[in-house]
Amino acid sequence: MAANIITTEDLEQFKVELFSELKMLIESNGNGSEPKEPNQPRWLKSYQVQRLLGISPGTLQTLRINGTIPFTKLGGTILYNQDEIHKLIQSNTRNPFSDGRK
Repeated sequence: MAANIITTEDLEQFKVELFSELKMLIESNGNGSEPKEPNQPRWLKSYQVQRLLGISPGTLQTLRINGTIPFTKLGGTILYNQDEIHKLIQSNTRNPFSDGRK
């Protein structure tokens, strides 16, 4: 049986590759997909938007129908741009103390 000798350089290369893979996993938000590139929208499915907003499927459908939430339909799948969902949340944020009370 042949013996394999591991050198310091081999260990350094392993470390570089390991950290590179870990960085890629962290940048992909742990969902197993490729990292989000700048200016590339991340698309969410209905169940993900429901979980994010804490709403039911019926409420999500109502928000789609009345035009509150923009969406794209690709085949039978409805997709939502994550950035648009976050903009919607930000635009509807209310300050409970902004009504003049002190």
